[in-house]
Parts: sequence; C-alpha cells; structure tokens
Amino acid sequence: MAAELVVEDLVKRFGPVTAVNGISFRVSPGRILVLLGPSGCGKTTILRCIAGLERPDEGKVLLEGREITHLPPEER
Repeated sequence: MAAELVVEDLVKRFGPVTAVNGISFRVSPGRILVLLGPSGCGKTTILRCIAGLERPDEGKVLLEGREITHLPPEER
C-alpha cells in the first residue's frame, strides 16, 4: 500500500552538533525519494527519525496526514 510521507522542518541534534537542520520534503504515493550526500551529512539520521529509531528535536513526520513523529517504530 502506497502512502504519502511528509517531513516538515526536521531538526536533530546530538549535543552541540546539529545533524539535521530544518529539512522538509514530501513523497507522494508510488514515488521514490533518494537522499544523496557526503558521509556525515545526516542521511541516516533522517531515515532513523522517519523510522522512529531517533526522536527529532523539532519538526514533524506525517504518514497519510497522520503525525507519527513520536510513535514507536512498531506503531508506524
């Protein structure tokens, strides 16, 4: 089942280091998004926040219009 994924103003910090700084994007049902960038730029951190393995410091993750930002992985 395809679903729309929306990431809004996602911020994730690890101590004094800002790993992700205000990223936003939308993936329409049936589409594929690719995250490209050098090592250490936050690609894996973004995916971990979407999956619920990391909790973002700011921003939202929505799936089909439902906010899932603070849900554990098994409820997403």
